[in-house]
Amino acid sequence: MLQVDKMPEVHRFRVKEEKRLRLDSFLKNNLFHLSRSFIQKAVQRGEVKVDGKVREQDYSLQKGQIVTLTLSSPTGKEVKGEDIPLDVLWEDTSLLVVNKPAGMLVHPTPRRTEGTLVNALLHYSSHLSTLGGWERQGIVHRLDKDTSGTMVVARNDYTHLALASQFRKRIVKKVYLALAQGVPPQDKGRIATRMERSPRGGIKMSIKGRMGREAVTEYEVLRRWKDTCLLELHPLTGRTHQIRLHLSSINCSLVGDTLYGGKKKRNFSYPAGRCMLHARVLGFFHPRKREWMEFTSPVPEDMKELVEFLDSSEAS
Repeated sequence: MLQVDKMPEVHRFRVKEEKRLRLDSFLKNNLFHLSRSFIQKAVQRGEVKVDGKVREQDYSLQKGQIVTLTLSSPTGKEVKGEDIPLDVLWEDTSLLVVNKPAGMLVHPTPRRTEGTLVNALLHYSSHLSTLGGWERQGIVHRLDKDTSGTMVVARNDYTHLALASQFRKRIVKKVYLALAQGVPPQDKGRIATRMERSPRGGIKMSIKGRMGREAVTEYEVLRRWKDTCLLELHPLTGRTHQIRLHLSSINCSLVGDTLYGGKKKRNFSYPAGRCMLHARVLGFFHPRKREWMEFTSPVPEDMKELVEFLDSSEAS
């Protein structure tokens, strides 16, 4: 079983701007492949220093100062490769495209360090990018644990940066399939909000605040049943729980969603074991070949079974 050495990864920057910036904003601007929450947690762990001193995330930087970010394993445990089957759709020396199964975490967390996609990748591939930190090797973007479907994995840092730039500039094509309860207001639509953490705390997100980040999802109804529909979704941004919250905002929650489903979840007769969301298509330009590539993951069996159940229920 492959074991990864926990040598720290160090990033060092000199502040060149005349205009003062918050410490976390400065790091986000220079390390755009890392999420703001990831950077803020690194600051809280004391992994960020300004001229050799630990500072708070809202510290105001001045021109000429040196900012150092030292990334280590936040769980304090070594990341191990595990012989977990991987559904590899395509690969070359730069990247892999995989079909992630529902129920699998993308990367280790402080509470769970085994059984994740990263553990499987470390066993499968001897080279993965490390720009996201040791526990997110190869990971350019994420899917929720319950969400199945297509993901691209970077085998080197150049590929990681190039792919992350495409996600940031909204070049990447993302198509999702969802089974949801409720009736959307129209067959096609666009949901545009701002998203931020819920003021009530926890992992829940909110669209009620004014200080959140832009979130845009386009949708189309493919099929309708009595109070359930099959949707094709195109998220133009990639916020945490974006599709789940956006559907909930138009009274059309994902089947199986215990966080945003509310009464719909409790009243649904089918025993869905997860949120019925599948990342079906992913398209991007290959970082080295400069060619457009698209990959499709087959619809998982549990979603097919639910469609058959809905068809038979209406026929009876």
